[in-house]
Amino acid sequence: MKLWQKSNTPILSIVEEFEVGKDYIYDSKLATYDVKGTLAHVKMLNKIGILTDDETRKVVLELESLLKKFEKSPPQLKIEDEDIHTYIENYITSVLGDVGKKIHTGRSRNDQVLTAIRLYEKDKLNQIIEKIDMVINRIIDLSKKYKGKPFIGYTHLRQAMPITVDFWLSSFIEAFEDDRKFIKYVYDFIDRNPLGSSAGYGVPITLDREYTTKLLEFSDYIRNPLYCQNTRGKYESMVVFSLVVLLSDVSRFSNDIILYSSDEFGFIKLSDEITTGSSIMPHKKNPDVFELMRAKPKKLLGYLVSAISIVSSLVSGYSKDLQETKEFVIESLEETIKVLEVLYEVLDYLHIDEEGVFSKMKKDIFSVHISFWVMNKFKIPFRDAYRKVGSLIQSYNEARDKSLFELQLKDDEIGLEVANILRMSVKELYCMFVK
Repeated sequence: MKLWQKSNTPILSIVEEFEVGKDYIYDSKLATYDVKGTLAHVKMLNKIGILTDDETRKVVLELESLLKKFEKSPPQLKIEDEDIHTYIENYITSVLGDVGKKIHTGRSRNDQVLTAIRLYEKDKLNQIIEKIDMVINRIIDLSKKYKGKPFIGYTHLRQAMPITVDFWLSSFIEAFEDDRKFIKYVYDFIDRNPLGSSAGYGVPITLDREYTTKLLEFSDYIRNPLYCQNTRGKYESMVVFSLVVLLSDVSRFSNDIILYSSDEFGFIKLSDEITTGSSIMPHKKNPDVFELMRAKPKKLLGYLVSAISIVSSLVSGYSKDLQETKEFVIESLEETIKVLEVLYEVLDYLHIDEEGVFSKMKKDIFSVHISFWVMNKFKIPFRDAYRKVGSLIQSYNEARDKSLFELQLKDDEIGLEVANILRMSVKELYCMFVK
């Protein structure tokens, strides 16, 4: 029996299937959260005198039993179940009779689903924050392992300045720390109880919303019932946006690894455990796992644009359109958790090839260091040192006979000093200026 059904006239099956869509699938993931919301609502109904102590005890026992069952194995809903709210109320009514018919007093499926989604979002965001911490700690370990080892910094995808591996890695440590702060901000922002708003216009009985807020461990509740409904899709968009930002940093990190582990760069070696092969080219070791991580924020961005587009086209209050946003937020949260789990594991299988870095490192990359060295040694303005060193490096690179080039600098004190420096190997230059 549908919660909204008033007669025995059945709805067309094609209409029912279209309206339910994938909702029954995603509602399985919300089952435990909907039970928790219902538990809080039932206890509140008891507090305001709608349910007796005995009725409450019976309902709470059944709901707690359902909660334990769902925690072990979420229910496999069918299209005819329509949603988790119908499934739970029908179950309680089948067991307790008229008592089960009372548990919906003072609420709508609209605030039910809002509450379940908020609880789900909070739980998943907490998991994501924990997994970000795990990733950060593993990158810190990797950074310590390769502390002081050579690496190359790029601008415009051209060699720019010599750096260390830990310098490169620490940029992502700081990026993920920022992402964690942003996600925590979004968590705090959405941490407001919508239960008790009913269909967006309240109910003609006095509900104790502060009590359910405390029971459900929300930090506060949304005062205006209509705004409760208008947060659906809006808050989901905020959640998805924070995940797009996080996964954009994961994508950039993945792209670095893909590039720097390519044959043309060869700075990073990927273990067999995290690479895949080709069905026709036996030599291939493909970084598929990083390519998939690189793609994820684009996928989530699609969810974000869809959610914002749906919300921005609606009038105030609930519309069935909002059902579509459930998929976007659930998929985004679960995809993000999986990405962080995978990233955490694969970090142990990255290896920096120091010789590979030095083999690709050009002497030009030390031009900034040489310029500052000249500026300090000869007490000349930086811009003069910059131009002098730039001219000398260009001439040195173009000279076929380095000895003849140095002879031409016999009366140029700065030129001779720079030529002596350029005669050094990249390893010697690295040790002189960086390490």
